[in-house]
Amino acid sequence: MTVYIDPPDWPGHGRLWSHLVSDVSFEELHAFAASIGCPPRAFERDHYDVPESRYADAVRAGARQIGSKELVRRITEAGLRRPKGRPVPALGDPAPDSVDQPSAGGLR
Repeated sequence: MTVYIDPPDWPGHGRLWSHLVSDVSFEELHAFAASIGCPPRAFERDHYDVPESRYADAVRAGARQIGSKELVRRITEAGLRRPKGRPVPALGDPAPDSVDQPSAGGLR
């Protein structure tokens, strides 16, 4: 299992946020997120938004700390990147072969 988390540098709703991703599968990502108490509503397209207050919990549970650019590179190479502006594949559809680079605003 390889799940990654970037630093809590992304502001929103009066907090700082991290992004939690897997470079293996969404199934792995959902299982890990559930194991650390991330609610399903925290999932957005290809990542979970994790508040700064839960960052250490994710790392203790096994998430590897990496920078935001490296995080995007890994999920892009794995074919799991789902940038805004593209339809989310239906369940069972393969991940897209070609994906866009992230916007200046990060994974959102």
